[in-house]
Amino acid sequence: MTLEELVPGDSSKMQAVGEAVERVLVAAQRQDRLTVGVYESAKLMNVDPDSVVLCVLATDEEDEGDIALQIHFTLIQAFCCDNDIHILRVSGMQRLASILGEPAAGAEPRDLHCLLVTNPHTDAWKSQGLAEVADYCAESRDKNQWVPYVCLQER
Repeated sequence: MTLEELVPGDSSKMQAVGEAVERVLVAAQRQDRLTVGVYESAKLMNVDPDSVVLCVLATDEEDEGDIALQIHFTLIQAFCCDNDIHILRVSGMQRLASILGEPAAGAEPRDLHCLLVTNPHTDAWKSQGLAEVADYCAESRDKNQWVPYVCLQER
């Protein structure tokens, strides 16, 4: 049974939220407001959790058996819940890699399993996509789904 089968939802809404997530991640990366990687994310949340507005945890089926990754996710989710940070689980690692681009030549491959979107402490950076994602997360929490799920679609 896949996660999509376990988590009922409106597929058109999920697709719209997936597109909003993509827009948010691309904009955050352009504005240097994206932290990539499990360890890098943990370091940022330890230093400045108030700047984090969205945590994206990404996996595909082959990652489901990675116990160490699942433990990291559990700890990150708990921290995000304690600090009122929106959390979203996504699948579609290839799509995620394509929208964020490849690392520089010679650089190590990036760990795309955990992505944090930060917001400055000013109102200078507003994002309609971020508002859509935050609304989806809030609606999901109202339905007792604490970590909502979205599948990023290949195009």
